[in-house]
Amino acid sequence: MKWEWVVLGMLTMALGVGVAQGAQAPGEPKHMGVASCASSVCHGKSAPQLNRDVLLNEYSVWTRSDRHSQAFNRLKSARALQIGAKLGIANPSGEKICTVCHADAQPASAAATPATGPTSKFRQSDGVGCEACHGGAERWLDSHAQASATHKENIARGMYPTDQPLQRATLCLSCHLGTRDRFATHVIMGAGHPRLSFELETYTALQPRHYDVDDDYIRRKGVIEGMDLWVTGQLESAARYLDLLDSALLMPGGMTPELSLYDCYSCHHSLEDQRWSRERAGSGVQPGMLRLQRQSFVMLQALAGIIAPASLPDLQQATDALMRAGQANPAAVQAAAARLRAGLKQCEPWSSRKYSPAEIIQVRKALLRLAVEDKASDFAVAEQVVMGMESMSYTLKDYSQRKSSLDVLFDKVKSGTGFSASQFAEAARKLQSQF
Repeated sequence: MKWEWVVLGMLTMALGVGVAQGAQAPGEPKHMGVASCASSVCHGKSAPQLNRDVLLNEYSVWTRSDRHSQAFNRLKSARALQIGAKLGIANPSGEKICTVCHADAQPASAAATPATGPTSKFRQSDGVGCEACHGGAERWLDSHAQASATHKENIARGMYPTDQPLQRATLCLSCHLGTRDRFATHVIMGAGHPRLSFELETYTALQPRHYDVDDDYIRRKGVIEGMDLWVTGQLESAARYLDLLDSALLMPGGMTPELSLYDCYSCHHSLEDQRWSRERAGSGVQPGMLRLQRQSFVMLQALAGIIAPASLPDLQQATDALMRAGQANPAAVQAAAARLRAGLKQCEPWSSRKYSPAEIIQVRKALLRLAVEDKASDFAVAEQVVMGMESMSYTLKDYSQRKSSLDVLFDKVKSGTGFSASQFAEAARKLQSQF
């Protein structure tokens, strides 16, 4: 997968950005720590056990290959210390603003757990561990190992349902995009933290897999199609972004809005590199103005054009209205966000419908066509185009035939600072016949 080098590079640069659940409400299960899962009779075997329902080497995979295991340690790196110094933070590994995504979060209620309860081996220094994704294990740690235990019973005891696309997207985006309480601001990025970028299906595929989707997995959890993950990820990314716009984050005080909510590369490029175009900016957005992010909305427009063309005009108009509102005032942004949120509500069934191979091919063509028509040549949109096309190629099982063409597009989006909108559009034009 060509995107592996870019995505893993971003994860490394981001000091191990994790998908931790963050602070939990009182009364939620205590986190027992990765050491509770690490023994050789549990999930710590050195090699996968192919004759079992689960591989039992999950801890080993996490330790050796998963960058989430290094998330906390990255806060002690030279780069983290440099970022911290610029922010007035002497010890990033001891600051909640950093550890909220670079480590797991032990529930506040843990101290109230009776002494007779199970003993926790939780250590924040373990980084983004098992329970950051699977939920506090206090109530299911013992029972989930029983032969009679079902996945449904584990979920009822507090295990987080990462096998469900929406729940997975919600969890991952809590750090890879942010929430009202956990957010990589423009100040943090200005101090040196990389820009965040995310696409659910691609990032899922690039994680070192610690499970096999075999017959017993399908019996217990079902199958998530790649197209469902892509659609769910785009819908949830769009909804989460609108939620951020509707929060106090938009105007944190003073004259300047929260600039990380805007398209980074609408400003961050050479003055000699004129990237603005009417096709990409939309109606009423003038050159040189801040532009809100639109990548997920553009992806959903491409999808709508294939599976629900009647909804496309409203989606386009609502997106353009949000872009214009981003140059007006917070009240206008919130009103436009509310309109767009209502439109997205109507799109929710798209994440659970069955997509035929013919439809997926058409959506892939629509993504490329956006680039050809200069509607997807902003960097953030362009990288979503490439990740989406690659994801769909894997779903269609024709990636090997499309790899050389995808590599051409990949090379055009390796760097935001070196990105050329015109070169990306030209490359897309030359590749149309390949898709």
